[in-house]
Amino acid sequence: MAGVDLARLARRRYTEPGHPTPIERLDRLSAALGGPTIYVKRDDLLMGLAGGGNKVRKLEFLVAEALAQGADTLITTGAVQSNHCRLTLAAAVREGMRCRLILEERIPGSYDPGASGNNFLYQLLGAERIRVVPAGSDLVAEMEAEAADVAAAGRKAYVIPGGGSNAVGATGYVACAQELLYQAFEMGLRIDAIVCASGSAGTQAGLLAGLHGHHADIPVIGISVRSSRAEQEARVWELANRTAEHVGLRGEIPRERVVCLDDYVGPGYSIPTPGMVEAVRMVARTEAILLDPVYTGKAMAGLIDLVRRGRFSGSDHVLFLHTGGSPALFAYTGVFRGA
Repeated sequence: MAGVDLARLARRRYTEPGHPTPIERLDRLSAALGGPTIYVKRDDLLMGLAGGGNKVRKLEFLVAEALAQGADTLITTGAVQSNHCRLTLAAAVREGMRCRLILEERIPGSYDPGASGNNFLYQLLGAERIRVVPAGSDLVAEMEAEAADVAAAGRKAYVIPGGGSNAVGATGYVACAQELLYQAFEMGLRIDAIVCASGSAGTQAGLLAGLHGHHADIPVIGISVRSSRAEQEARVWELANRTAEHVGLRGEIPRERVVCLDDYVGPGYSIPTPGMVEAVRMVARTEAILLDPVYTGKAMAGLIDLVRRGRFSGSDHVLFLHTGGSPALFAYTGVFRGA
C-alpha cells in the first residue's frame, strides 16, 4: 500500500514490530444501540510501557529525538491524572533516564498526593520531581524552568508538550493510520467513519495527516474533552498540517476534514457526566472493555449519542479508536459505585 514513508524518521520501538493492535467487531454493543456496526481499534492494548495507551505511539518518535539530542531527562506536563505523564515517565525508566512532571490542577483542590490511579503510578515509577501548578499556568514556562534547573545540574533535558502533541509526537498516529488502513484492507472492512477523543490534538491530527497521505477520505469525528468546537478544530487543523509537513506530505489538509464536537465535555475537563458514566458502564457490560472517565468514556458517550440521533445508517461501519487510560478509572471509583 502506497503512502507516507516513515522509515527515514528516528523511532524507538516500545511496541513489537509486525503486531498491530487489533480491530474488533463489537456485536453486543452494536445490537444494544440498534444502529451501525461498531468496531474498536484497541490502542489501549499498546502495552509496551506501564499501563499502555495511545501515548506509546507518540513516545516512540519523541524519545528517539530526545536520545538523538543527548538528553538524560524527560520533562512534560499534564493534568493530575495524566496518562501521558504516566507513560512519559515509564519511557524514561525504560531508557535509564530521569523524568520530571508538571501537573496542572485544572479542577481546584483535585490533586491528592495519596490518590490512586495514575497519581499512584507516578510515585511507583519513581518520578524525580512532581510539581503541581494552578489551572491556567504558563506550562511552557514552567517546563522551561525545570529544564534550566536540569541544565544547572550539568544534565540535559528534553521537553515534551502536554499529550506529546507536536509534529514529532503526532507522527505516531500517522503510523497508526497506515496500520489501520492495512488491517481494514486485509479484513475486507469498509470504514465509514472513525470516532476518537480529542484533547491535546495529536491523535486526531496524526490520523488526519496519515489518512490524507494515503488519499483515504474517511471522516474522523473528534469528541472534544476540554475545548470549544471552534478552538479544538483550529488546534487540530494547525497540528495536522504541521505533522503532514514533518512527514514529507505536500499540500494543505482541507479544513472541512477537521470535525470536533464539543457537546460531550459537560461541566469541564475530567468532570464526570451522566453520558460518560453510562458509556463506561455499557461498554464494560456488553464487551468487557474498560474505558477511562476522562477521554474514551466521553468519546464513547459522543458515539452513543450520535447513533441514537441517527448520525449513521444501519449499514455503516464505524470505528472507535480506544486510546487507553483505564488506570484513571481507579481514581473515580466513587462515580461508578452502584452503577
